[in-house]
Amino acid sequence: MKRKMWLTMSVLAFLIAGYSIVQYIVLDAKQAGFVQLKLMLSATLNSFWFIMLYIHIILGVLALVIGPFTLSSKLRENNVKRHRILGKIYCASILFGGSAGLYLAFNATGGWVTKLGFCVLSIGWLLTMLLALIKIKHRNIQAHQKWMLRNYALTFAAVTLRIWLPLFTILFGGENFQYYYAVIAWLCWVPNLIVIEWYIRRKLGPILVNIY
Repeated sequence: MKRKMWLTMSVLAFLIAGYSIVQYIVLDAKQAGFVQLKLMLSATLNSFWFIMLYIHIILGVLALVIGPFTLSSKLRENNVKRHRILGKIYCASILFGGSAGLYLAFNATGGWVTKLGFCVLSIGWLLTMLLALIKIKHRNIQAHQKWMLRNYALTFAAVTLRIWLPLFTILFGGENFQYYYAVIAWLCWVPNLIVIEWYIRRKLGPILVNIY
């Protein structure tokens, strides 16, 4: 990836990862603004929901911070063995974090539009990872790297979600959360995919270095 794009993405990923760890792990998740809003809207949150939330947050954060290192061609070429290890951890994080995210999507606030948005995101997150694994298994390095870029664009929804949420809250107020959250459920990932697809088609050269 281009250095400036990689640095910007990495800084944002680490900032959001740190924020999520403090909010949900260091502090009480029940006191998090997102959870409080759900409770205010009369949502029923049982212990299993919180277990799925913790799995999704912890593994999502892990994928978010590992991703930039797996995408860096310089780091990849310097140590292929490390790249493979990080890649396996990244994929495992998405497998379990994405599965937990799918459960949470079915219980999302904001009606069927919100649920559908997050369900498609979770399925896309799992599917792009699977396609990237299939391509690398067949030694198609170029296709593997492209699918990993698409996959991380979906991982990066964790960042864009937390950019849109405060902006919409400032503009429309917390009392309208369930209405604009339906928009954010799509806005947090669809533009990401559009941007990365443009990057793949316009910026990447026709030949990517085979690092194996």
